Amino acid sequence: MLAQEAIQPTTMESILVITTLPDREKALALARKLVEARLTACVNVMAECTSVYHWQEKCETAGEVPLFIKTTARHYSRLERLIVSAHPYELPEIIAVPIKGGLPAYLKWIADETPLSDEE
Repeated sequence: MLAQEAIQPTTMESILVITTLPDREKALALARKLVEARLTACVNVMAECTSVYHWQEKCETAGEVPLFIKTTARHYSRLERLIVSAHPYELPEIIAVPIKGGLPAYLKWIADETPLSDEE
């Protein structure tokens, strides 16, 4: 889990959250769920890639579909919980990267499309 000190949930800072799903159907379903919940302004469902990783004492290879999720840091905790609850993996990849720069109008759009809810 991401340390709370790393991303403060009250900040307007834009972040990029990366996760992977085992197939396109699951990736699209999660993307739609995140957008409909207004936890993200946009999710890019990428082309399938091949992941090579160490898991349970073995070197594994699997096809996966990466998601690039654009949101604000204030939504990270809820976004993480939703991904974990909907994810088929025992240990899903969830990585949050601060966006240190970008087109100001685009970054404002991310904030505008992810308003605070009563749950926050």
